[in-house]
Amino acid sequence: MTLSLHEITARLGSREVLHSINFKVRPGEILGLVGPNGSGKTTALRCCYRALAPASGSVLVDDVDARSMKRSELARTVGVAAQEPEASVGLTVRESVALGRVPHRGWFSPPTASDDEVVESCLRRVDLLALADRDVGALSGGERQRVSIARAVAQQPRVLLLDEPTNHLDLRHQLIVMSAIADLAADGLAIVITVHDLRLAVEYCSSLAVLDGGSVVASGPTAEVLTDSLLAEVFGIRATVRTHPRPIIDVHGLA
Repeated sequence: MTLSLHEITARLGSREVLHSINFKVRPGEILGLVGPNGSGKTTALRCCYRALAPASGSVLVDDVDARSMKRSELARTVGVAAQEPEASVGLTVRESVALGRVPHRGWFSPPTASDDEVVESCLRRVDLLALADRDVGALSGGERQRVSIARAVAQQPRVLLLDEPTNHLDLRHQLIVMSAIADLAADGLAIVITVHDLRLAVEYCSSLAVLDGGSVVASGPTAEVLTDSLLAEVFGIRATVRTHPRPIIDVHGLA
């Protein structure tokens, strides 16, 4: 299942923050939305799951306009983890992740053994089994971030949208989460992530859309997009991307 944005323009109040942007992600791909702070990454992601209505343009899920989809259908198809997840005070980690199963069975149907297995698998993916019975309200920001990701994955969507999935995470859990994202893409999900850390983007994203000032200034395969000149012009750094023996970015200083 593909997700694509066509000529999306978005406003926050009277200010136009996205200017006719386009991008597309296909099954098995991880598309990274990168750019300086305030470039429009999170706003673009919010348009994808109808948290923000575009002023013009369309968001298509397998060529179907997302605006024509019922909320329940969209929730079964598109999973979302926000950058600053709600604390879900009063719920355990397991209960919070289990909310991801609601689009498949409804609010009033009891969870099945299959639901429990999915939740267990999602907890394991992001290293939350040891915290499964803790109150979400008592967790750190990074731990809540992993709960949000696990809940989105528990929806078993075909498109996964993650806003800064490594936000607040220590290095070990950054690697755990990004490895889990790579595994999900290998299983056939189409994944869009916003990411600040270009090192993670280079290593894990198969393609990038670079935003600057609310416009997509470059898009395509990661190694082709992050040229020396673009890194200097958009990010203000002197850096080069190497692809062998593995994808890595060498930062040399400020441009």
